[in-house]
Amino acid sequence: MDLNSLSLLVEILEAGNLSEAARRLKMTRANVSYHLNQFERTLGLQLVRRTTRRVEPTEAGLRLVEHGRAIRRALEAAQETVETLGQTPQGRVRLSVPSGYGQIVMADWLLEFKRLHPGIVLDVMFENRVEDLLRDEVDIAVRVMSEPPQNLVARDMGAVRYVACASKAYASEHGLPTELDELRTTPLITATVVGRQLRVAAYLREDRHEVLLEPTLISENFLFLRQAVLAGLGVGIVPDYVVHDDIRRGEVVTTLDAWRLSIFGTHMYLLYMPDRHQTRAAAAFIEFVLDQARKAGRTR
Repeated sequence: MDLNSLSLLVEILEAGNLSEAARRLKMTRANVSYHLNQFERTLGLQLVRRTTRRVEPTEAGLRLVEHGRAIRRALEAAQETVETLGQTPQGRVRLSVPSGYGQIVMADWLLEFKRLHPGIVLDVMFENRVEDLLRDEVDIAVRVMSEPPQNLVARDMGAVRYVACASKAYASEHGLPTELDELRTTPLITATVVGRQLRVAAYLREDRHEVLLEPTLISENFLFLRQAVLAGLGVGIVPDYVVHDDIRRGEVVTTLDAWRLSIFGTHMYLLYMPDRHQTRAAAAFIEFVLDQARKAGRTR
């Protein structure tokens, strides 16, 4: 198989259309289209579906581009190994972290890592979507899940503990729910996923219960949810790290503490592709973050 043609396919699918691929490759659009057609003819397979605006991989194209990216990453890793012998880690790490956990817990870790490794470029996205790491060209993602995807390497960063909580003033005026079913009629502040019915899973020793929730204030921004809890607008169901300092100061109180609550998942995982040859930069980042999670008492 012609590696140049395979590389061309990777560039086309990453660019999203032939015109952008041509611009990146400094070729004409017609030339890119010709070489793609020749590659498909040689293989006897359709590799992409063309629309007026985009190209999308067929099943065969998707499988091939996975191999093409793996080969490219292996070459990049080999080149980096040769170029950086005896040097401090260099390169770029593209990272995707949850908005709340990333800002509240990981921000200090990321800044410290950058101080320790000034030669590494950190490209950080704060988002909650669970997307295909291959398509998005994300090196490392951190996500809340109950079970990580089987096609990814998953490093456990520890349990995620949700708490039912409210401001001290709200609790004094309105009281707090003491039974799970009371959550159905309590003004709730929490996050949700668009298009998904929101439920909280509650565990008490071996027992598991589910309660359907109808929040009155919803956001993916956990810093905003924290503000809403402090403002006394209702009972929050949020990860413990969101209000940890507020609880310690006595500004926020919790309820239903005997229950282990979960909405989006029970553990935080660090995820990356199994066939992705880790650069020294990515390997250094993974080791650093897992060490920080251990120090914080989040990993088991």
